[in-house]
Amino acid sequence: MRVYEYLKFVAEIRGVEKDRVKERIASVVGSCGLKQVIRKPIEELSKGFRQRVGLAQAIMHEPDILILDEPTTGLDPNQIVEIRDLIKKIGEEKTIIFSTHILSEVSATCDRAIIINNGKIVAEGSPENLVKQAGGKEIVYVKVRGPRDAVLEKLKEMENVESVEYKDKEAESIFGFNIVPKAGVDIREHLSIKVVKNGWNIYELYRESVSLEDVFMDLTK
Repeated sequence: MRVYEYLKFVAEIRGVEKDRVKERIASVVGSCGLKQVIRKPIEELSKGFRQRVGLAQAIMHEPDILILDEPTTGLDPNQIVEIRDLIKKIGEEKTIIFSTHILSEVSATCDRAIIINNGKIVAEGSPENLVKQAGGKEIVYVKVRGPRDAVLEKLKEMENVESVEYKDKEAESIFGFNIVPKAGVDIREHLSIKVVKNGWNIYELYRESVSLEDVFMDLTK
């Protein structure tokens, strides 16, 4: 079937009033970005457009709740972004429930997440709160040119630092370290001053937070 024929068929079997069929088709076609393929056979569409057609037929009868199972599986990076944006757009007016193992999708689209392990709920809340509840801490990574042991000791002496560990080596006398600061403290400025005062050079400096993937693995391993 062609996209238009299929959506018309879905509207009919979903009980959409006859005088509203064209209106509803136009609405879902606009919402799901199907205008350019509306006359094409569905079998000729890319996976991304087939996913869009699937979403369009699912919202044809204006349901209050939409349930999706792995909605971005098999899509390329561009298609994933498009479907993610579409889900967020629909989610402004509808309640959307979807299951996925791609936790970056959860962080990007969901207001609330539930983690299930062996059929039991082990955590629930917003993605941000799940990270906090799991004791997720920020990590500052710094790469310094200098004597490894001396740099390690000076980093450990810094205020508001809970722990420091040697991480890796890039080249002769260039070493990387992971630093865990106390909660809510930004140590980057103090860290850079400390390194420079000791006559060493910083080659890399960034901070990262524990991800939802880390939380998931910790709760389900």
